Amino acid sequence: MEFCILSHGHPNVSATHKSTIEITCEGFLNTTGDCIIGIRADKSLKDLPVGLKDFLRRGKKVRVTFECGGIKDSLMARGDPRLTLDDPKSLIIRKSDYACGRTLCVRADKAAIDLDRKLIENIKEGGALKMIIEALSAP
Repeated sequence: MEFCILSHGHPNVSATHKSTIEITCEGFLNTTGDCIIGIRADKSLKDLPVGLKDFLRRGKKVRVTFECGGIKDSLMARGDPRLTLDDPKSLIIRKSDYACGRTLCVRADKAAIDLDRKLIENIKEGGALKMIIEALSAP
């Protein structure tokens, strides 16, 4: 099972946050949003398919791949029973175990600062960012 979210880069993307990555449906990004790598996303957590939400709430592993301008980078993370997966504006990948209404997955092996810098440069140029969430075992 795979799910794709499309968003856009922005010149203010810094991707320097040490514990999270965020994609938002908002159309702007100020310089303090150091975890945000994509804006104007076409989907948020509320749009995830029911099967993927159930999979994540069972604490299963996912691979999240980001692609922009021909450069790809992936991370591994887990779902958690505490996830509500219903936020209408954003989604956050966390290295920690913290879960709130905006959390997609926890215990990720990468945060914004760990992403390939060539990928981040392409995103900063305003490129289209594709994010693919892949369930790693059958739901």
